[in-house]
Amino acid sequence: MKLNRPSNNDFRGTKFQKKVWNYLKTIRKGTVKTYKQVAIAINRPKSARAVANAVGKNPFAPKIPCHRVIRSDGSLGGYSGKGGIKTKKLLLKREGVIV
Repeated sequence: MKLNRPSNNDFRGTKFQKKVWNYLKTIRKGTVKTYKQVAIAINRPKSARAVANAVGKNPFAPKIPCHRVIRSDGSLGGYSGKGGIKTKKLLLKREGVIV
C-alpha cells in the first residue's frame, strides 16, 4: 500500500518547520539522517536543535518520515508519532535499518 504524501497546502507550521518537513520527504526508505545533517541540508547548519524541534512537531508522521532522523551519537532520539519510540524502532527495522 502506497501512502499519499501531504502536499505543501496541508502543512500548518512556521516557514522553518515547513522547510524541515519538506526535506524529510526526500530521505529515502532504509536510510537515516542526523538532525545536524538535516540542518546542513536546509542551509541552516547551526540549527540542529531547531530541526529536532520541528521534526518533533511533524503532524504527518509517518507519512512524512520523521522516524528516519536520529541523533548524532547514533541514538534514536524521540518520535512524536503514535506509539512513540517503539514505533520508530519498528518502522526503521521494517525499512532494513539496524537499530
